[in-house]
Amino acid sequence: MKLSLIVPCYNEEGNVEKFFDLVNEVFEGKVEDYEFVFVNDGSKDSTRERLRGLYFDKNEKKNIQVISFSRNFGKEAAIYAGLSRAKGDLMCIIDADLQQRPEVVLEMLEVMKSDDDIDCVTACQEERKEGKPVSFLKTLFYKCINLISEVDFVHNASDFRLFRRNVADALLQMKEYHRFSKGMFSFVGFRTEYIPYTVAERESGESKWSLFKLIMYALEGILAFSTAPLKISLGTSVAFFFFAFLCSVGSFLFSTALTAVLLRIMATVFLVGGAILLNLGIISLYLSKIYVQSKDRPVYILKEHLDYEETD
Repeated sequence: MKLSLIVPCYNEEGNVEKFFDLVNEVFEGKVEDYEFVFVNDGSKDSTRERLRGLYFDKNEKKNIQVISFSRNFGKEAAIYAGLSRAKGDLMCIIDADLQQRPEVVLEMLEVMKSDDDIDCVTACQEERKEGKPVSFLKTLFYKCINLISEVDFVHNASDFRLFRRNVADALLQMKEYHRFSKGMFSFVGFRTEYIPYTVAERESGESKWSLFKLIMYALEGILAFSTAPLKISLGTSVAFFFFAFLCSVGSFLFSTALTAVLLRIMATVFLVGGAILLNLGIISLYLSKIYVQSKDRPVYILKEHLDYEETD
């Protein structure tokens, strides 16, 4: 069976060639039929030139695809593009920075081969190397989203996973613009096995995930797979109005001075105003998603696609 390695790349000029060489070295004599599906997500460095160099200079096996976007559309769009272009019976999403090692892909393949009923093998980080604040926030995210989501999110499960064609076909049926792969894999179901792995050090460059981006990504997941914030909005509005009522009553019962009365009125106004703004803010987040989805814009725009099967 052919294995497709889907490799999202954003500003990875120092890693793509090392990644390519290492995969070929590790797979030698162990994986017979495989392809690289590099997705250049609008990189601002020379990543595209390096990938074109691999395609034109090191494509002896005729197993390299290079997909380049017109601009940066994000990792989720890159994964979607890779899924839609991959030719393999098995697919593996893996980063180009070599923190996710090809040796782990071999472990995944062994797990997959051990039982024909296994559709997906997902790597989970044994030990996180980020700082304690980031680790705490990620743990908090998984606890919160599992409380409010209709699907289960496995703690520390990564996008680094191997899966069969039927899983990829199910993911491609989901046409939403705002994509959240961790939730989508859970939503489509299929039998999934989880294996531990240790994240290696980056070979080159810096992580593209700042704390702000991680928080926004978590918010995307919550909005994509839970309507609980809308229900929370209703609950908070009831609570705020209840406290506003108490403050109003209190302003009449205990208004011994003009200042106290004014303060109570101000507290009431702030409570009511806060409730309104909170609810409008939550609702606007969902409406913004609906607005963008209604435009039916493409998940990504293609600049160039180099395909080994179309080479003369």
